Amino acid sequence: MSNEYILQMKQVVKQFPGVLALDKVDLDVKPAEVMAIIGENGAGKSTLMKIISGAFTADTGQVVLDGQVIPSSMKPKDRLDIGIAIIYQELNYLDEMTISENLFMGRTLTKGPLKVVNYKRMFEESKKLLKEFNMDYSPRTLMKSLSVAEKQMIEILRAVSKDVKVLIMDEPTSSLNEVETRRLFEFIVDLRAKGVSILYISHKLEEVFELADRVQVMRDGKNVGVRTISETDTNELVTLMVGREITDMYPKEDNEIGQTVLSVKNLSCHFAKNISFDVRKGEVLGLFGLVGSGRVEAMEGLLGIKGIDSGEITLEGEVIKIRNPIEAKGYGIGYIPSDRKKEGLVLINTVRNNLTVTVLNEVSRGGVLSSAKENKYSDTWIGKLGIKTPSRNTEIDSLSGGNQQKVVIAKWLLTNPKVLIMNDPTRGIDVGAKVEIYKVMEELCKEGISIIMVSSELPETMGITDRMVVFADGRVVAEMDRSDYNQKDILKLAVGGND
Repeated sequence: MSNEYILQMKQVVKQFPGVLALDKVDLDVKPAEVMAIIGENGAGKSTLMKIISGAFTADTGQVVLDGQVIPSSMKPKDRLDIGIAIIYQELNYLDEMTISENLFMGRTLTKGPLKVVNYKRMFEESKKLLKEFNMDYSPRTLMKSLSVAEKQMIEILRAVSKDVKVLIMDEPTSSLNEVETRRLFEFIVDLRAKGVSILYISHKLEEVFELADRVQVMRDGKNVGVRTISETDTNELVTLMVGREITDMYPKEDNEIGQTVLSVKNLSCHFAKNISFDVRKGEVLGLFGLVGSGRVEAMEGLLGIKGIDSGEITLEGEVIKIRNPIEAKGYGIGYIPSDRKKEGLVLINTVRNNLTVTVLNEVSRGGVLSSAKENKYSDTWIGKLGIKTPSRNTEIDSLSGGNQQKVVIAKWLLTNPKVLIMNDPTRGIDVGAKVEIYKVMEELCKEGISIIMVSSELPETMGITDRMVVFADGRVVAEMDRSDYNQKDILKLAVGGND
């Protein structure tokens, strides 16, 4: 190939009302390389990707593919035809249709003058493609029977079946467990070996160091550095991302831990069987396991989201019955969901409305909301947690992921909880915001609140918890103190290896 770079962006500028999203950004991607794009939320990563894929049009600047300038008017479908594909974090597939039909979505093969769907040819072409990438599935398999990771790989196959030159992947492991992530990584390595260049967006730096050849760091709409992976480290990349050094990723302290506050004994709920654990005052207890390990089911049983088959829950020495999350709230148990946008926030409402939704009885009288009380509560917690928002009346959807998460935490702190269950509390937020959330968790422990952190991210669980309960196959397979943590041993337990 005569061109050193398969893809280039040259001095690209994109402005939205009141926001300079991209400020004269350059990007160079070599043939058959994995180029990681990292940066905090709002750094410009998504805008950059959407301009390359054709979803957005640049105000000025050029996008060049294999030496040819791409017309700014070219839409995503046309860019797919010339070799640029994007896999968004939210996958695009049809559950009730087959793998074959999904692979040919938008370009159905037909035959004859009446253009009847040629299912036989689509089946044969799909079979060849699946075999080429060592995927042992029948093309007639329904998508709904596949895991998230498998659906993701089918979507990637749909892209590469069009002779893709550049594949953009946006947070591809956000919904995958450890095993599925390993398989995806193997798939990416295979794609690179076949000559595909990959733009890989991720908040997970460990993935960047494992997969990428080079990394480009974005901050405030600008390219602030390009590094070869072998010549950089985590500290340098984090400093570039946030514009300051973060010396301690996990600001864990030796807090004073009190007596047992909540005790779960022999709880069975759907897949989870005979689950037992205690959480003490002022500690962070980690419930760690891979997707499908039973940790989520145990949490749902504890909260009353799903009915329990058997077991006993004791709070401060008293046996309690929890039939739904409202009763859990009444006992002083709060819940931070993993999907804040779907389960934790009302996106069309303001910061103030979202903050006070758990204490409506305290900010209203006779069914009428008191703006003065809402304002007081909101301003107090915006200040306490350092929530960055133009005002209390700003729509929550316009805030960064980290600040949205702080709002979810604040609304539960308004209820004065004894126990706070946090399900993947830093999912989808950038490095700087993660550290801020960890610091909030430490402060809550100092105030005597007990935290149960449910997570599938082992480095985070090891870094911020005092004790850990490991789940596998619907059961608790180990419990250990922080001093006994060993990443290799924990992972072995989590995948069911007890030897």
